[in-house]
Amino acid sequence: MKPKEPIRVVLVEDHLIVRQGLRALLETQAGIEVAGEAGNGEEALALCRDLRPDVAILDLGLPGMDGVRLTEELRRALPRCRVLVLSMHAGEEYVRSAVRAGAAGYLIKGAGLADLVSAIRAVAAGEAFFCGAAAAVLARDARGSCPGAGGQRSGLTEREREVLRLVALGKTSREIGTILSISQKTVEGHRANIMDKLDIHDLAGLVRYAVKAGLVPQEP
Repeated sequence: MKPKEPIRVVLVEDHLIVRQGLRALLETQAGIEVAGEAGNGEEALALCRDLRPDVAILDLGLPGMDGVRLTEELRRALPRCRVLVLSMHAGEEYVRSAVRAGAAGYLIKGAGLADLVSAIRAVAAGEAFFCGAAAAVLARDARGSCPGAGGQRSGLTEREREVLRLVALGKTSREIGTILSISQKTVEGHRANIMDKLDIHDLAGLVRYAVKAGLVPQEP
């Protein structure tokens, strides 16, 4: 059997000591390869265009092109490259700006290595991963931003609602398949149907919808 390809990541952080620390930590993790690193947005965009990583891990407070604009540029130029924000800021505007720009995940720099690795694996698998503080922002926003979130009006089946709930909880398609005793391909089929029925085509939008629909708890 052909060995599984590692998840290739690019680190984008203007503080060299932080960047070197992240590289050292991630290089201890099986299945993750640090393909490159950059200290500013312009350098990162050029590097990602060249290396085409699976995941770009970036800070928002970059010199020159900031992290929000870099996220937008990466999503346009390299739609298969997933963006994971790693920031010291947990404020609402930071989270909202990152999500609007297309970030698939948001972690605070105080997170542990296990959370960082879980976030990398989740976003590389096409899932969303938001730390508690970021998820709370999305939950508050969901209270008034998702019209027609009731289960009956959405037209979702019970199975689709269960898949949506697990997606919103950050589970990968493989994990959802294991939990529901169905194949990963079947899970992905349900996800496609959910997106079509709700006319929501990004993971952050699905998370907001699931919170509004009461499929996952809202934080006060």
